[in-house]
Amino acid sequence: MTVKKRRVYGAVASMMLAASILGACSDKESSSEKEPSSNAEKVNETGMPIVKENIEVDGFGAKFLASQDWDKLMLWQEYEKMSNVHINWTTVQTEALAEKRNLMLAAGDYPEFFFASAFPKTDLIKYGEQGVFLALDEYIDQYAPNFKAILEKYPSVKQGVTMADGKIYGFPAIFDPEFESLHLGMPWINQAWLDKLGLKTPETTDELYEVLKAFKEQDPNGNGKQDEQGWGTGYGIKYLMDSLKGSFGLNKQGTMNPNLDFKEGTEEFRFVPTTDEYKQLLQYVNKLYSEGLINKDVFTVEIQAFAAEAAKGNFGMISDIDPKEVFKLDNYVGAQVLEGPNGDRQYTAMSNGLGNLGMFVLTDKAKNPEAMVRWVDHLYGDEGTKMFFMGFEGVTYEEDAEGNFKYLETITNNPEGKTMDQAISEYLTWPGGYYPGIVTQKFFQGAESKENSVKNAEQVKPFALNDEDIIPGLNYTVEESEKVSAILTDINTYIDESTASFITGKTSFDKWDDYKKTIEKMGLEDYMEIAQGAYDRTK
Repeated sequence: MTVKKRRVYGAVASMMLAASILGACSDKESSSEKEPSSNAEKVNETGMPIVKENIEVDGFGAKFLASQDWDKLMLWQEYEKMSNVHINWTTVQTEALAEKRNLMLAAGDYPEFFFASAFPKTDLIKYGEQGVFLALDEYIDQYAPNFKAILEKYPSVKQGVTMADGKIYGFPAIFDPEFESLHLGMPWINQAWLDKLGLKTPETTDELYEVLKAFKEQDPNGNGKQDEQGWGTGYGIKYLMDSLKGSFGLNKQGTMNPNLDFKEGTEEFRFVPTTDEYKQLLQYVNKLYSEGLINKDVFTVEIQAFAAEAAKGNFGMISDIDPKEVFKLDNYVGAQVLEGPNGDRQYTAMSNGLGNLGMFVLTDKAKNPEAMVRWVDHLYGDEGTKMFFMGFEGVTYEEDAEGNFKYLETITNNPEGKTMDQAISEYLTWPGGYYPGIVTQKFFQGAESKENSVKNAEQVKPFALNDEDIIPGLNYTVEESEKVSAILTDINTYIDESTASFITGKTSFDKWDDYKKTIEKMGLEDYMEIAQGAYDRTK
């Protein structure tokens, strides 16, 4: 199972701190800051158990596999023994999560906390201001030393989790910024084919075109058939384009606000999809697509169908995780970051490591908020991370003499023929990608922790953005969110349609000015003003 953002949690969604100006707070806003609960004195501030005597708490959780019974799952049974906290779980599969949680909130029939709930930031600020979700800042300060340490170490993460009213309402998923192979990686190029044709790995966009063309036309697999393909991905054209944007001077502030980066030498936003550089990028991708150097079904392909095709070994370059891990193909290595037509050579498909912000929230029905903040904070420390992702020594994992952790054979090569996700899900809940906590290299066993991905990241690192240049997802007030959503829903739909149309050649680039004018008429100026204001508030 991989936790790359493309697989399990979509585009990384997060926010920026906008605490300086919001206007007067309403009574409902202030009501979300609770006084210490009547049970606070029962909480041990450090160590286990969390509470001196057993407590019961009603919780709602999202699960990946319908067959899981969280009341009988080893993870929660063992954690209860450690903590003295018993959870009365109500669960739903992730596919039905959004509908179920929304119905519960609308009816007022919700539990003391939501776990793996994936609330969008609009819900966090909305229900936080209403007082339905508790403001967690003071609880974090006193009862969440692990999470607090992360916020102090990574100011950008703190910006991201703090709402426009200056408060934190949710515990997020975090993908450790120091886990470089989780964040850095170019597509994978077929080294055996390069060797067969006597080619060096491409270092410019022009060289990539020539190499893909040679792959397609010069029979590098040596079977006498023209069955080779150029560049393929099962995740759509956007994913493929992300690895090229830094070669065209785009997304210089990362991809957490994919349509925005700064005008050169300023902190003033420009709208990426209407820039001349974006037009150049589309023209380049159009050239690849029109000459059959990108999989023709890239706009409609499903992951499983692409995987079956890629496993044949007939792609010269693949945008995915390491083909050795997913397709059992040994002959691929990480491609180079490419220099583009204007001399740009940078890797910009980056985030600050912050995933969904609403993976754990406490509601105004929480009788033991202090205890539950300690309960979830354990998942942000080493011992809790090891328990959550690795499980239990001798049951799911073993530790070698060097202190490395690995799953047992019964998990990785299950005798009953279960996949690793299915096997580990008999004990743990992380498959599927819905959880609060932090993913670290030490306790993660996916493809990104393996040698090839580490080498790919090392090769990319010299061209990567600096951490301070990456802007977390902008954080809006409730009113701003409504306006931005209304504008961007239409604009993004039009951009997606136009991008496909330009790349496939259905629309001529002579129509570029018309494309730009259409976007401007859809409320672009209003959006840019709101976005700039949201960013400026953080300063």
